[in-house]
Amino acid sequence: MRKSIRQQQSSKRILRFTFFLIFFVGISITLQYCNQKQSGNRSKVKTLNGAGATFPYPLYSHWADKYATLTGIQVNYQSIGSGAGIAQIKARTVDFGATDAPLTSTQVKESGLVQFPLVIGGVVPVVHIESIQPGDLKLTGEIIADIYLGNITHWDDPQIQNLNPDLNLPDREITPVHRADGSGTTWIFTNYLSKISPEWTNEVGVAKAVAWPAGPGGKGNEGVTGYVQKIKGAIGYTEYAYAIQNKMTFVSLRNQAGNYVTPGIKNFFAAFTYADSTQQPSLVKILTDLPGNQTWPITGMSFILLHKNPKHPEKTRELLRFFDWCYNHGQQQARQLEYVPIPPEYVQRIENLWSEEITVEGKPIWNN
Repeated sequence: MRKSIRQQQSSKRILRFTFFLIFFVGISITLQYCNQKQSGNRSKVKTLNGAGATFPYPLYSHWADKYATLTGIQVNYQSIGSGAGIAQIKARTVDFGATDAPLTSTQVKESGLVQFPLVIGGVVPVVHIESIQPGDLKLTGEIIADIYLGNITHWDDPQIQNLNPDLNLPDREITPVHRADGSGTTWIFTNYLSKISPEWTNEVGVAKAVAWPAGPGGKGNEGVTGYVQKIKGAIGYTEYAYAIQNKMTFVSLRNQAGNYVTPGIKNFFAAFTYADSTQQPSLVKILTDLPGNQTWPITGMSFILLHKNPKHPEKTRELLRFFDWCYNHGQQQARQLEYVPIPPEYVQRIENLWSEEITVEGKPIWNN
């Protein structure tokens, strides 16, 4: 009798175990199916390709690595300059283009593109002068323009020495280094100089590529920083992240308020804050030579270019997911590399633009 009871109890335990096993296996299968179904919407797209501005490359490469780890989707970005990036997106040889020199509204419309900013950063003059530490050397926009125009040729020139009485500046020839390729960084730099120097405006102007009066040219921010590091007495301009990563000597620059300021995210954000409160409502802001006590005068936005009516909507949809992730989850990486994340209220306006402008057969690809 006791053996029978034990057998019954054992049978009940087996039944309970079997029931729970079947239940959990069923739940597992259901979850696996749901995950497969969800990922199935994304499984066709494994790689996304973009090209353009070197200005944001340090950040874009970090974002892409993190996103690939999280999602398995690889975002390949070629740092080839804004001019080449614009040409490639227009030719549809890449999935997205990037430029620091914003297209005009007419150019955007004629090309069938959508343009929006992804990050904010600063262009900084860097020098190779022995014994000078980052931020020690004070310069003005007028002096920088005269250096690149060939009007100031030596570091001990009285105009530079008068600004820096405590520095022992050498009697060394100045070698001005510039970008050799079509560059949004050059556009930001020349846009600034054109606001400071009438002679610069008349003789050189503003563009992604200009006729430089003097000095060697390097390809990309990498090329400019490489030349400056090799040539004693050189001066160049590059995105702040490149200057920091390469431990280069950046200058203090006099801003519109008359203050000598050093580059950094707080001073880049000061430029954006002023522009956003004073310029016409638009997603495109020009951030050079703006008022404000702490404003860095050579600040700029970096823009993404997409087709309004993409031939491969599944790729564009994945790109928008990536950019959304950058806006909402990539802020810490941006700040670590001394870029300014786009503010949340601005992000909402950008994503509204996606919903309104990027469509297939009249239907939006992106839904907030």
